[in-house]
Amino acid sequence: MAEPKKRLTRTRSGNRQSHDALKATSLSICSNCKQEMIPHTVCKNCGFYNGKKILTLKSEKAKEKKADKELENE
Repeated sequence: MAEPKKRLTRTRSGNRQSHDALKATSLSICSNCKQEMIPHTVCKNCGFYNGKKILTLKSEKAKEKKADKELENE
């Protein structure tokens, strides 16, 4: 098996490892509900993206079903 010819210096190792650091995620503000969200993704809180309703969330579906049942009972 191949063996390295010489030991790497601290500088060479440090230069290679300089790109391994974790970076903080950037957050943007949802234009609909003003919650923090990851840019270029659908808002997890309200389901909007780029000012348009994209997702109907489970909590909203439950509210709609409850309202439908109430209308049927009346």
